[in-house]
Amino acid sequence: MKIIAADIYAHDLRYADGSYSMSGGRTVTTLPSTLVRLRTDEGIEGWGEACPLGDTYLESFAGGVRAALPQLAEALVRAQADPRETGVVGAAMDATLRGQAAAKSAIDVACWDILGKSAGLPVCTLLGGRRQADFPLYVALPLGTPDAMAVAARAQIALGIRALQLKLGADPRGDAARVRAVREAAGEDVLIVADANGGWRRHDAIAAARLLEGVERLILEQPCPTYGECRELRRHTTLPFSLDEIVVDLVTLAEAACDGAIDAINLKIGRVGGLTTARAMRDAAAALGVRMTIEDSWGGDLVTAAVSHLAASTPPEALLHASFMNDWVSDHAAGYAPRSRDGRGAAPDAPGLGIEVDAAALGAPLVRVGG
Repeated sequence: MKIIAADIYAHDLRYADGSYSMSGGRTVTTLPSTLVRLRTDEGIEGWGEACPLGDTYLESFAGGVRAALPQLAEALVRAQADPRETGVVGAAMDATLRGQAAAKSAIDVACWDILGKSAGLPVCTLLGGRRQADFPLYVALPLGTPDAMAVAARAQIALGIRALQLKLGADPRGDAARVRAVREAAGEDVLIVADANGGWRRHDAIAAARLLEGVERLILEQPCPTYGECRELRRHTTLPFSLDEIVVDLVTLAEAACDGAIDAINLKIGRVGGLTTARAMRDAAAALGVRMTIEDSWGGDLVTAAVSHLAASTPPEALLHASFMNDWVSDHAAGYAPRSRDGRGAAPDAPGLGIEVDAAALGAPLVRVGG
């Protein structure tokens, strides 16, 4: 089987609750997602999606994705790459462009979609098997006042959510007030992840950690922007500790685990270049006793489908929760599938990603590569 063409589409995603705010004054209302369709000489098509969270969250940004994807696709068409050989495709992309993990992820996921369709199997089966019929989801609460975040927490709990990620990273005292307000609103059985997105430097992070000691069922996530600061903070707190933005590959995962700097990681498929690398990191983390949140930076139905298959094939004891980001947006390319139910998610049963993209609704491609 050969990749003979690729179509690249724009697909804007509106945040369902209006405005999404994080540390450092980062706020978004709409994010430009990019969808890629790979076409093969055997008539099987595969879809992937890349949607970086704005221009300043990670190195990837929407304009970079849309510049990188045609170049990557042209290299694969020219090489007559077999999309079922995901490792070979990954090596070809790395030989074409350095970095550009989000763009490579969209193509890698599209290749897994093709592999599943060609084998007549859902992607989760190919990633190791369906280990969980369904799994818990979390929802992120944007940075706001303690009262506003408590109200948002109650609304999510009413929908069945039992894990909340709180966007923090402002003044430590104000952040501690946010956490305690949500804890009071949510009750003791709801897991809270206090996520500063690297918004504290070491002094404020130590202060925040001390203020949060004693809060039950709380995980401290990515408090500082650098690994050195996070590793140092780990020595000052007994709170369970998770890293996100700085765990970008197997090397950083292994380093953090060997240093005793993590109890958990946030494994974002797009940040590590796709399902191929994410699967390897997932398996390594599970072997090391490191638990995981499985998700992506942002996205719609295609990102959610990819997340669902990786989460479903993860050992239950290794998975904290996943995110279904198509619940977080108002725009859907595949009929709002897969769908969450009562705070839990599941991977589709159909071959490949198991969802049907409405290509006609996307309009004309931004770029068409090949015939």
